[in-house]
Amino acid sequence: MRVYVLGASIWGPGLEGWEASRAVLTGFADHVPRTSPPLAPAMLSATERRRTSLVVRLALNVAQAASAMAGFPSDRMRNVFATSNGDGAVVGAILEALSGGDGQVSPTQFHNSVHNAASGYWTIANRTRQPATCLGCGDVTMGTSLLKAITEVEVEREPLLLCVYDAPMPSPLAAKRPTQGAFAAGFVLASKDNGMALAHLEAAYVAQPVPDGTGEPDTQGLRELSRANPAARSLRLLQALARGKADRFPVALLDGHLDVEVEPCSGGHG
Repeated sequence: MRVYVLGASIWGPGLEGWEASRAVLTGFADHVPRTSPPLAPAMLSATERRRTSLVVRLALNVAQAASAMAGFPSDRMRNVFATSNGDGAVVGAILEALSGGDGQVSPTQFHNSVHNAASGYWTIANRTRQPATCLGCGDVTMGTSLLKAITEVEVEREPLLLCVYDAPMPSPLAAKRPTQGAFAAGFVLASKDNGMALAHLEAAYVAQPVPDGTGEPDTQGLRELSRANPAARSLRLLQALARGKADRFPVALLDGHLDVEVEPCSGGHG
């Protein structure tokens, strides 16, 4: 399967947007982790912005940035949103409310607790009726969502936004599902080059598992982040796009892996 990457975005600890992160992604600067709260999603009304959680703000931030880079109307793109943990902070707060006190749950928290909350905010804000898929596959969420996104573009021949995001879980959930840093990445994929594509990807399913650590970023700081946050397993792809160099690496799936080849395009965003 072959698709083009028309836009990419990133937000994470010490990685505050594509331009601000390029020096780290290309290896010209060390990754210095720091708390980096995602920006409030400007596409939402003031009332909706107040209702959004950290996870929703994280996802919408990269979704909007990747769409802007691609220059493609957001209401015309199919969508795949993927998160390993969902909104752990909201779910944790609901569980605390149910287990103590009067058991009353905040309607806003309940509204944000569903796995497709971020996708819902995105489609409502953009007034789009394009198909949207929400995935969660534990530590292999990145590989599963990338396979889904590439396959959908290959079959439907329509542009698609892929958004992968994860944030830390609260205690005591964090003990069972440790996750560090709030991280998200966005990609706009299409079957054709619009003259500004960053790269084209060739991907194939391989029915063999890959050893732990295979396909990780090649710098220490980013490698540590990719091990600590499932969504950050997108960093090897982000590195290849930022460097504008060919690369080939596996991305783990539940049963096997996705073999990904990246070839830069000459007309890509500098």
